[in-house]
Amino acid sequence: MDIIKIGKFIADCRKEKKLTQEQLAEKLYITDRAVSKWERGLSLPDADKMLELCNILDINVNELLNGEKLNMKNYEKKTEELLLELAKQDEIKNRKLMLDMWVLTISACIFYIGIVTLAALTLEDGPVLGTVICVSTILVVCICFYGLKLEIEAGYYECKKCHHKHVPSFFNVLWAPHMSTTRYLKCPKCGKRSWSKKVMSK
Repeated sequence: MDIIKIGKFIADCRKEKKLTQEQLAEKLYITDRAVSKWERGLSLPDADKMLELCNILDINVNELLNGEKLNMKNYEKKTEELLLELAKQDEIKNRKLMLDMWVLTISACIFYIGIVTLAALTLEDGPVLGTVICVSTILVVCICFYGLKLEIEAGYYECKKCHHKHVPSFFNVLWAPHMSTTRYLKCPKCGKRSWSKKVMSK
């Protein structure tokens, strides 16, 4: 997806409709700075504004994300290319989330072991040592919960029985027995429990 090309396309379509950046922003209930950022290729419109923007500019989402008007001849091909590009970007985002999750949880565990060992070696038994251990335990548990949230957001869990890919709730994942990121979950499609493997794309 060429963000610069998309930005230029938005600007061209806006000018065709004889709208200023301020007028377009007004219609979308956003700032003209946001429109300027789109047109300079610094960001993409949020998903909730995309359809509205397309309606105003009299284009479709496929044309917007391709950054050009499409004729019937190349419409299908461009749609396919766009879907593949979106799937690829989704997979990259999911892999980054998983990497963040591992870095965060491993760092938290190393920090916890380090701080507890240091406190045990340098502090005497008493309220100060107890407080250090309690605070660091609470901190590492909170970080692990956040790491679990990142794991859930990254990709899908694939049912071993019917191969349906789904995103379970936080609490379903939290209480599920697991081996690394493979978790014993109930599939919403077939209703059976199995060791559901983490996958990055549908």
